[in-house]
Amino acid sequence: MRTGQLNCRAAILYRAATQDALGQPTTAWTTFATVWANVKNNSGLSSIQGDAEISTVKASVRIRYRTDLNSGMRVLVNGITYDIKAVLLDFEGKEFTDLVCQQVI
Repeated sequence: MRTGQLNCRAAILYRAATQDALGQPTTAWTTFATVWANVKNNSGLSSIQGDAEISTVKASVRIRYRTDLNSGMRVLVNGITYDIKAVLLDFEGKEFTDLVCQQVI
């Protein structure tokens, strides 16, 4: 993979258990790793459900090969947050990992 194709910084986030100001258990999104990525918006859909407009943006985020990611994580790129729906590994060449994502609205 050519390094020029990975043209933006992305933060991989995971949900971590923490405590709030009163000491009560809560969860928060915490940075797991910061990586170089290539983001491609694959599709967008807008519909009306229950008198509210709902937008869905699906994207593919390609990063260097790594095996420590899962579908419960998020990706933050240029201020836009995406839920990771699937992790697709390049088992043959071990060059890249594709993250199938959906934008968090």
